[in-house]
Amino acid sequence: MGSCFSSSKVSGSNSNTPSTNNTATNTNTTVNVHPNRRETSKAPSTTVVNSRNQEGSNYNRGKGNINQKNQQKQPRNSQQNVKPSSRRQGGVIPCGKRTDFGYDKDFEKRYTIGKLLGHGQFGYTYVATDKSSGDRVAVKRIEKNKMVLPIAVEDVKREVKILKALGRHENVVQFYNSFEDHNYVYIVMELCEGGELLDDCQKTVGIREDAAIVVPQMLKVAAECHLHGLVHRDMKPENFLFKSTKEDSPLKATDFGSSDFIRPGKVQDIVGSAYYVAPEVLKRRSGPESDVWSIGVITYILLCGRRPFWDKTEDGIFKEVLRNKPDFRRKPWSNISNSAKDFVKKLLVKDPRARLTAAQALSHPWVREGGDASEIPLDISVLSNMRQFVRYSHLKQFALRALRSTLDEEEIADLRDQFSAIDVDKNGVISLEEMRQALAKDLPWKMKESRVLEILQAIDSNTDGLVDFPEFVAATLHVHQLEEHNSAKWQQRSQAAFEKFDVDRDGFITPEELKMHTGLRGSIDPLLEEADIDKDGKISISEFRRLLRTASMTSPTVRDSRGM
Repeated sequence: MGSCFSSSKVSGSNSNTPSTNNTATNTNTTVNVHPNRRETSKAPSTTVVNSRNQEGSNYNRGKGNINQKNQQKQPRNSQQNVKPSSRRQGGVIPCGKRTDFGYDKDFEKRYTIGKLLGHGQFGYTYVATDKSSGDRVAVKRIEKNKMVLPIAVEDVKREVKILKALGRHENVVQFYNSFEDHNYVYIVMELCEGGELLDDCQKTVGIREDAAIVVPQMLKVAAECHLHGLVHRDMKPENFLFKSTKEDSPLKATDFGSSDFIRPGKVQDIVGSAYYVAPEVLKRRSGPESDVWSIGVITYILLCGRRPFWDKTEDGIFKEVLRNKPDFRRKPWSNISNSAKDFVKKLLVKDPRARLTAAQALSHPWVREGGDASEIPLDISVLSNMRQFVRYSHLKQFALRALRSTLDEEEIADLRDQFSAIDVDKNGVISLEEMRQALAKDLPWKMKESRVLEILQAIDSNTDGLVDFPEFVAATLHVHQLEEHNSAKWQQRSQAAFEKFDVDRDGFITPEELKMHTGLRGSIDPLLEEADIDKDGKISISEFRRLLRTASMTSPTVRDSRGM
């Protein structure tokens, strides 16, 4: 089976009580097809309220309202097909029975269903055999009769769409096909026989620095989701399976039933599993950053065998997540590398703006030292920052360039990786075509060629038609991270950037100093007014720092020396 990455005993950060004492609140069954393992139900993580309908075993674990009663389990005889009633009480035909999903209709001709692997609220997952090739696959069978409302139908369609989009990724369970008949929808997927991420772990708590081998695989899944405009929303160990029992078996994400497309500004449902839920999810503001938090929780558990946030009740867990920081003082943290601790801390930052992204985390020294960080994916936040840079006022653009010049190589190592990923021909600069290709990989954002040119011209401060690394860094800096991760260093860096404008060192940037530094023509008042909060006609250090933090927009009345 895959390498051992943790201990099988997982306790709360404030308790040594094994996780098996926690009360299971859903009906999930562990998928265990390895012959030496017991096929028994397992008490999974406490589940948060989830308004969605969910199905299935580890390939799609059932999740529902935390107060929901356990569903009655279907008999294990997988060959016995009991025809469900077409009508529910009250004579209403379920939406699923009235829907043609557009999937293939010949499932029974192509596959033979075998052993039951697991079940959830609306579906059952089986081993099945391809009649033509003899290959074994996993099949999730979802009952149409239980898709009462249109949202349940949309959930199934969305899951199939997501699996199709992600199924070629090396760390995502491969999607083969979808079928339907009068009673069921069938989703045919790759069969993973290596067990869950935590199945093979030791029975005593120990240091697992080799977690750096498996954590990058989870981060790559998250990064791929985010480039497709998706948030996974339920990253946890139970939703990752090893492909095989081999020592070097890849890890596969199997459950995308809670996943959804990113909708900025939309109030989100509270979805996920209590121990792994991010603070912003509890405030109904989830996004890609929430997946990274969950991976941070998993990494904490893999390294020390305890949960970072623990309580006997669900409300207590939520309070821990919102109010407290993880404990890095108790054993075995004293024996774990500072690099590993730094990695976990930067994933468990409560402010999502200051948290590492999935791609950034893959550039972290701990991952580089202990695992495989090759082929780091593009970072959606870097692409977003480039799109945003063109909208900033000239003053903020100049301020960011000044801040960039104060940073050392270690502080921008992740941006070096991103620059290298975009610079396809490795000539040290990013061309218009390379920028177009990079921005196109952020699939939800489809940009016209003219818009890409506008972005390049905004970043290209020396007007040579190309973006070099210093220009790239200025446009893609994560200011909130700089401030959160090391406040003392942030104070020094921002002060140094400020002093590039404050020539006479009197503690203020005057209109004359601003014009001298920027080379802008015409009245400087619009730029000054943007940053001069107290309206005293000059910019203080606190006002300068606020400018760096905030998304200041373009002031159209000011022109630079290029006539832009």
